[in-house]
Amino acid sequence: MSRYRSNPQAVQALVRDREVHKDVYIHPELFELEMEQLYANTWIYVGHASQVPKKGDFYTTTVGNEPVVMVRHADDSIRVLVNRCPHKGVKVAAEGCGNTGKFFRCPYHAWTFKTDGSLLAIPLKKGYDGVAFEQTEAASGMAAVPAVRVYRDFVFCRLNPSGVDFETFFGDSLSTIDNMVDRSPEGRLEVAGGVLRYMHHCNWKMLVDNQTDTCHPMVAHESSAGTAVKVWNEAPPGTPKPMAVELFAPFVSSYEFFENMGLRVWVNGHGHTGVADSIHANYSAVPGYWEQMVAAYGEERAKQILGDVRHNTVYFPNLMIKGPIQTLRLFKPIAADRTLVESWTFRLVGAPDGLLERTLMYNRLINAPTSVVGHDDLEVYERAQAGLQARGRDWVNVARLYDDAEHGQSNATTNGTNELQMRNQFRAWARFMQPATTSRGCAA
Repeated sequence: MSRYRSNPQAVQALVRDREVHKDVYIHPELFELEMEQLYANTWIYVGHASQVPKKGDFYTTTVGNEPVVMVRHADDSIRVLVNRCPHKGVKVAAEGCGNTGKFFRCPYHAWTFKTDGSLLAIPLKKGYDGVAFEQTEAASGMAAVPAVRVYRDFVFCRLNPSGVDFETFFGDSLSTIDNMVDRSPEGRLEVAGGVLRYMHHCNWKMLVDNQTDTCHPMVAHESSAGTAVKVWNEAPPGTPKPMAVELFAPFVSSYEFFENMGLRVWVNGHGHTGVADSIHANYSAVPGYWEQMVAAYGEERAKQILGDVRHNTVYFPNLMIKGPIQTLRLFKPIAADRTLVESWTFRLVGAPDGLLERTLMYNRLINAPTSVVGHDDLEVYERAQAGLQARGRDWVNVARLYDDAEHGQSNATTNGTNELQMRNQFRAWARFMQPATTSRGCAA
């Protein structure tokens, strides 16, 4: 018997002001509804334009559980197609990336499609004469995702043809992408260093919650980052500080540090830590970079760009960006208890190579399958996924620093250990889980 599919009121009742029901993390039926509603009606990150620089270049990925292919079309635009042949349902584009030339060719029966998805040719076409083929769905070719937006080379899509528009959905939160791109003296980024992927046996929302949870680093990472700091403190005086220690050490900063760094939230579930300070604020200067930025933007503007040291920016539902270190993490839902995490790194075009070196090292140390810091979190996620199955308690608490006045606020800033962003995410989750889409994207 369906508990949630035919009962929207029951779904809404899972989110309270100060707590959320454990089913949001563990119930398979809610996961299915998320794929059908939440991931279809919100704007989801697909990829970066630098991954498909030439006509015919493609990259395959998923939006929720929908297989899609991002491709550079003949007119130089970027299209997003559902990666499914309309003939027998085979995935047309091979997993990964490549160049398909002027058309896609299905590996099963050799149907071909233009890079906008339209049907190009069918072998033995005479076999379809007189069968009203043009009236069938297959005649329309590969389905094109109806809503695609390229913002400063970041490609997003909305699977449903109608719903909240791009600007309304993201609003002022796009300032984080702006800041990361503007850190390039040329105002451009490109994907560099490949991607790190590893599976987490937990719900995707646990990872999203964690991005603005600033009460866990000094606890969960004491054994990893804390050990690195301890070893460094025992080094002989005058020993040069390794880059790895510089990247590890802030993870075990004090509660006071994280309280003072601040938190900002926007409507529709977006928000970031690191308003006044962050763990990325005091990295060593890379020779020549400041001079390049001043030459490109002027001293005042360069100070504004580099002085914005946001920690983690969550783009609801499943994207996180770190502007100052040029990394991006995508939390890809696989099942109610399984999430594939992708960690991407970017080169600041025109900037010194030392910045990319630091970015790549950060990604390896913190986000790789071999990361000691990452496995601290993974251990906690898996314990939580198992613990939430217990019968002793039904609700997860998100009440820290709750205030009745926070409802409806946008661009609000607060204490860095406030759980406001988690509450903000779940309020957005509840809205976008509703069957109707006409009124979404209007409230915090």
